[in-house]
Amino acid sequence: MKTHANCLLPLGLAVMCANATAAVTLYEDDTHSVSTDLLVNVFYTNSSVDRLADFNDANSGTVSRDQSRVRVGFLPNYIGFNYNTETDDGLKIGARSSFWVTLNDTDTQRGAEGLGTRSGIDVRQFYATVDAEWGQVLLGKDFGLFSRSNILTDELLLGHGQTSDFYGLIDGGNVSFGNIGSGYTYPFPKAQITYRSPDMSGVQIAVGVMDPNKKSATSSEDNPRFESEITYNNTFDSVDFKAYINGVTQSSEDSAGKTDSNGVGGGIRVGYAGAAFNASGFNTEGLGDVAGLDTLISNEQTESEGYLLQGSYSIDAERFVLSYGKTEVETQGTTSLEYENYAVAWFHTVNANLSLVGEYNRTEVNEGRTEENNTFAVGAVVTF
Repeated sequence: MKTHANCLLPLGLAVMCANATAAVTLYEDDTHSVSTDLLVNVFYTNSSVDRLADFNDANSGTVSRDQSRVRVGFLPNYIGFNYNTETDDGLKIGARSSFWVTLNDTDTQRGAEGLGTRSGIDVRQFYATVDAEWGQVLLGKDFGLFSRSNILTDELLLGHGQTSDFYGLIDGGNVSFGNIGSGYTYPFPKAQITYRSPDMSGVQIAVGVMDPNKKSATSSEDNPRFESEITYNNTFDSVDFKAYINGVTQSSEDSAGKTDSNGVGGGIRVGYAGAAFNASGFNTEGLGDVAGLDTLISNEQTESEGYLLQGSYSIDAERFVLSYGKTEVETQGTTSLEYENYAVAWFHTVNANLSLVGEYNRTEVNEGRTEENNTFAVGAVVTF
């Protein structure tokens, strides 16, 4: 499962998060504008882990170790560029490109990741948009729609998250996982053509045709991958309310047979007078429990389901979060993986560009083997 830490290099959704950063304008006239935005975060972490020495032999004993790191959190560092113009025919044309990097890549002893200061630039977004009265069409590479709002409403999005050895995250040269794998899956960036409706009294519908995920190197996908999401946002007597439902479907076939991959997710977030409650969940068949990549799961008898429950309270410059997430994977009716993460976090807003974070995560994994991981993290997040 340590390959997950590589296939998600690096993770990131900062530019779309609920507390989005204010961009810096580089150029602006009557019809054109160019702006840039940036995020830098770094944490000191200490992970204490107990796990079976040989994951394939429950009688082989237990390994305990502590590991200190200086690393990025759930989100990598990124810089993005935004372009907007309005044409004579009333269309609004936009574009975004964003480039993501990690920090903790200098230790040449980190196994296959030991490549020195590689800081590989990863393009997660490179798309254009066309807006009009009838809605918006997005053309290019962006995050998927399935599980999109699940992850964007995570109260710990700008925090650190869990670093389980099960996914190779303690020593990984990349990001942590947040609550990926312990409550939701990752909406992996894909080439897509996506339509979003206008806001209809708080309701917005998005439907995307996307480049399919390969089941194997020789698999055949006769049709593209389809993802969709319906969101509802409104305020009732000072109560902020958000609800959403999203889904995915795809078929893939190779010499081992045909796999129909389907998933549904959803959730709600309610906020009032500084307090907020967030709940989300998902259920999939024939998809991975981490990134929804069909290459990780090769049959329809594999089912994944998970949920995330969170509460937060904000007062003045302080925000406090309690979080619990769980994912279960079943193969042929037998539970083969249980993955849980408990978290508590404190966020302190110094000013509009700087926040301080303190966080504790306890991760428990059971997959015919056992891991208990306690991770403490303190760090800072800088945005422009």
